[in-house]
Amino acid sequence: MIQKSAELTTPIRNFAVQLSPTPRGARLARLLATEQLRSWGLPLDPAEHIVAELATNAATHGRAPGRDFRLLLYVVAETLRIEVTDTRDDHLPTPQAPLPDADSGRGLLIVGTLADRWGVAPGPSPRKTVWAECALPPTTPPHPRE
Repeated sequence: MIQKSAELTTPIRNFAVQLSPTPRGARLARLLATEQLRSWGLPLDPAEHIVAELATNAATHGRAPGRDFRLLLYVVAETLRIEVTDTRDDHLPTPQAPLPDADSGRGLLIVGTLADRWGVAPGPSPRKTVWAECALPPTTPPHPRE
């Protein structure tokens, strides 16, 4: 009997979309991501919140006139990777403690708390990608009928 390794039977899934760097584009990124995660049968939490924060940052701080941002989701084995690429490589994100009464400024702190890992990767100028990875619950293969 030949056994297949889990690596060969686990599908690699991906989803990518370009969106306008506006509040509406950021909301659409979250909505599209949650629908894609649902279609893959994956949990929405914490990915939904991470996408919302990264997309909002791209629309707010990574905005360049006439240039969209890209959302990319992909799953390899038990890891979901979320990437948001914008066209402001001169504006690198850095988490900072906001003032207690500030209405914003907590996005990267939230991402850092929710994600297992996150970071920034430079791209071809003028792009940068902010990414986050989340471990997924292990999938159990279906039991063969006896």
